[in-house]
Amino acid sequence: MKKAWLAVRYASFILFIASLGWASHAAAEIKLSFGVYTADKPTVVVRAFKPLLKQLERFVSDDLGEPVTIKLQVASSYAAGVSDISLGRVDFSRLGPASYVETKAQQSGIQILALEAKNGKKRFSGVIAVGADSAIRRVSDLKGKRFAFGDESSTIGRYLVQQYLVEHGLHADDFSHYDYLDRHDKVGTAVALGQYDAGALKQGTYQRLVDNGAKLRILVMFYNVTKPWIARAGLDERVVTALRAGLLNITDPVALKGLQIHGFVEGDDHDYTVIRRAIDHNSRFFN
Repeated sequence: MKKAWLAVRYASFILFIASLGWASHAAAEIKLSFGVYTADKPTVVVRAFKPLLKQLERFVSDDLGEPVTIKLQVASSYAAGVSDISLGRVDFSRLGPASYVETKAQQSGIQILALEAKNGKKRFSGVIAVGADSAIRRVSDLKGKRFAFGDESSTIGRYLVQQYLVEHGLHADDFSHYDYLDRHDKVGTAVALGQYDAGALKQGTYQRLVDNGAKLRILVMFYNVTKPWIARAGLDERVVTALRAGLLNITDPVALKGLQIHGFVEGDDHDYTVIRRAIDHNSRFFN
């Protein structure tokens, strides 16, 4: 009798320990890292992304039935951002179109989760800006002037604007001087201060600078494909599916305001064919 009682107690103890282990596993927190690079000031980047990532945490947690936290990791440059996602140092990332094309060439296993949308569309604008009082009125007036580009890997700040300039008869040697200033806000500020005659930057950054008093004017606008959000190669498919669904379901204007978008839409690699073409033909600007 005593042996039977001890056997029952022992079995109960084993079941109790097993249940603790199961409960611990069920409540285990899923930790994800999200990467982004500094196209603007790092403080601006962090402030812009936090509300959206908090909402995404809630969506993904509900979908997976497990607590999820997302840590924001800001890379110091475009190249570092590309390296972080291609080498798997972050789980998912937001890239510019040219950076996505570069990353896809390095690591074919990355997946597009969703594309940012503006008014339901996959396009937004870049601008060539000049000083508010500049005498420059046409693209042809840029000949012999000083021009500010963004990062050497930037879609708007380099590839698309250089393609636009070539299509309008301007090449590198038509400018008296040009530089790559890394960030869109640096380009706009430098043009507003008269350090350059013109420069290429995102329309959203242009508008923010103007709202803060920068003396700028849009000379021309050109179109770009919106930014993709990317999952690293090898990320658990359950997490990939939950992240994709979460992004496509975010419609809260407060969460989206910092990125100046209206939501997310489905997308795939074919959306970036035009960007590959601009990169592949970029040498024409220097010929």
